[in-house]
Amino acid sequence: MLKNKDLLGLRGCTAEEITEILDGAVQMKKFLNGRDRKSDILAGKSLVTLFYENSTRTRCSFELAGKLLGASEVNISAAASSVQKGETLMDTGETLDAMKVDFIVIRHPMAGAPKFLAEHVKASVINGGDGMHEHPTQALLDMFTMRERFGKLSGLKVAILGDLKHSRVALSNAFGLNKFGAEVRVYAPKTMIPKDFEKLGVKIAKSREEAVDGANAVMGLRIQLERQKGGLFPSLSEYSGFYGVNDAILKYAAKDAVVLHPGPVNRGVELSPQVIDGDKSLILEQVTNGVAVRMSLLKLLAQFRENM
Repeated sequence: MLKNKDLLGLRGCTAEEITEILDGAVQMKKFLNGRDRKSDILAGKSLVTLFYENSTRTRCSFELAGKLLGASEVNISAAASSVQKGETLMDTGETLDAMKVDFIVIRHPMAGAPKFLAEHVKASVINGGDGMHEHPTQALLDMFTMRERFGKLSGLKVAILGDLKHSRVALSNAFGLNKFGAEVRVYAPKTMIPKDFEKLGVKIAKSREEAVDGANAVMGLRIQLERQKGGLFPSLSEYSGFYGVNDAILKYAAKDAVVLHPGPVNRGVELSPQVIDGDKSLILEQVTNGVAVRMSLLKLLAQFRENM
């Protein structure tokens, strides 16, 4: 049983809670792959996706997860809401609470916004990505994808390459994977490595080859131009040449290595087209797994709410 009404990040989750979500996702994926995809587990419940930033995968994944489990779902885009009239986050939250909403999935450009919202509403708040902080459900689906392929997380070697400084995915994966004894190595331009990142229990590699050497999973991160100023690297072509993942670099990985990416992928930048479309790529499988993981999370949060 989860210990909180909200999921704000993996830093505060125990290995047992994460395992419960991943175990539940196994059953949800079987349901998702079945012919009869109708359920009343969340019948009578309501889910709101409150997004202050653009999203396709995360927002649609949560919406589909809620609908498949029988919940009523509403999407709120900040660009077309009362936020444009000056409504504060607290006001929005209190309004949704007054409508008896059960789940609020929020994506916000400011780190800490989901925590602030959770402290002021009765609804369960799920962090869909906040600033340069965390993106817990993306890390959960990454972990589920790796566990499904290798049967475990303990002892896996995971290489993460790319824009670490602006990536909430990297942070959540570091928190999550470390709880299971996986070895996480990262590599990026020095200008894109956060201060004290090594204190998270990850190893900062000196080269792509060192990061990828013997890795079971190689994860590319999107260059998040919308969250950064210029000057962090010379050009996209040079970035690809020194930090991207291609077939030549994957030769250093384990023979059964898989390639992951949170998407959307900048083709030819973080990953070569051959890698994206190659037999090691699990990028589309990650999308499917994202729905299953979020279905599992919603079910578990609903159970928690029933016992509040």
